[in-house]
Amino acid sequence: MNAQALSSRRRFLGQTACSAVTATPLLSTILNLKMAGNAAAASSDPNDYKALVCLFQGGGNDSFNMLVPRGASEYAEYEATRSDLALAQNTLLPLNGTHGGKTFGVHAGMPEVQALYNSGDLAFVSNVGTLVEPVTLAQVENESARLPLGLYSHNDQITHWQTSVPDRRSAIGWGGRVADLLDSSNSNDNISMSISLSGTNTFQAGESTVSYEIESSGNGAIVLADYAENDNPTLTNLGKTAVNSLMDLEYQNLFQKTFAQRNRNAIDASVEFSDAIAGVSAISTPFSTNGISNAFRMIAKTIAARDVLGMKRQTFFIMFGGWDHHDELINAHAAMLPVVSKGIAEFHAAMGELGVADKVTTFTASDFARTLSSNGRGSDHAWGSNHMVCGGAVQGGQIYGDYPDLGLGSSLDTGRGRLIPTMATDEYFADLARWFGVSDADMPAVFPNLDRFYTIGPDNPVGFMG
Repeated sequence: MNAQALSSRRRFLGQTACSAVTATPLLSTILNLKMAGNAAAASSDPNDYKALVCLFQGGGNDSFNMLVPRGASEYAEYEATRSDLALAQNTLLPLNGTHGGKTFGVHAGMPEVQALYNSGDLAFVSNVGTLVEPVTLAQVENESARLPLGLYSHNDQITHWQTSVPDRRSAIGWGGRVADLLDSSNSNDNISMSISLSGTNTFQAGESTVSYEIESSGNGAIVLADYAENDNPTLTNLGKTAVNSLMDLEYQNLFQKTFAQRNRNAIDASVEFSDAIAGVSAISTPFSTNGISNAFRMIAKTIAARDVLGMKRQTFFIMFGGWDHHDELINAHAAMLPVVSKGIAEFHAAMGELGVADKVTTFTASDFARTLSSNGRGSDHAWGSNHMVCGGAVQGGQIYGDYPDLGLGSSLDTGRGRLIPTMATDEYFADLARWFGVSDADMPAVFPNLDRFYTIGPDNPVGFMG
């Protein structure tokens, strides 16, 4: 081997070799070799495609300044409770119709969300949060209720929202459990149905499936250095030769053999994915130039390549961090909520361009809401929160669940406006999972606590997916 090839091989050994596939402990990988897509043949129906897109607002979005009551008495209560955090009534963008006899508006930075809601393509789900079982304020106060572990902890609540099992700390997400059930509907054994734009996440972690990580730039695939095409074809060929020689060796040790095979699979998948994205027609829908819109644009490209990739079911994950606004809430929301609003609207428009608006559903999640009362600079960790669901299959133009009274000292207030959720994450996510294709028989495997809130049957527990 010449010096350049040897140098390429050494550089390979010093790099992360499997960056395109979510890292899992090697022992777990060896003991759990049931990879995605090994159970059933894919459907031959070309229209049988569905995708779920999770936009996770990491840090805990103050969602009661995102969806706000506009009626005179309800707004007065909101204003009195929120004090220096209250938005001016005349800045709220009105939503059509009423909910529980009340009128509502959204933050001034969300005109796209207003338009999607008023056109029937977006719905709000109100006062949803992690619950082990239905609970009352009296049970919380006398400590007789089973409550989520680490109730106001970022790490715990992010995990619980992504697993929907708040009575224990799990590394398997509800999206991962769905993938374990449905990934075999795809014909591609190389690329998972679970695609992350934000690296490793719990939501998409399954027992037998792992997420495939992509970037928002280029053709999406995270390609091994020295293996991807570059400006110097000679170096590219040397890099490929060095890497391939390592992957093709006949290793005797089981760990070495498995590691080499997983790296081989990751390299092949990155090439396949990159080629598929490069082959799709350009999407004409304009996207903003920020990280979130860039992520949505790449998801749109991936969905455009769904037939080439052999995909009938896909989930996508975007983490948008920075929502822990203990101070500067008003200014931070003014900067960040428009990013969410534009990104969701741009993506929905792109799905319309691709003819799959009714086959792709975007939903939001976050650690928790924030205290209704101010800390003098911002708001602190709380519990029940408001979220958005958007897509052509969504029964939009409505607020689902019980939007709570916002006066301090209510029957849901555990202190400072930390509101007990009136809807469990299980119920919120069950609507999405049922639409996605999870059967009644499999629903308890995806949401082990669901039957504590809802008698599993033919009707969706909340109803925003029809």
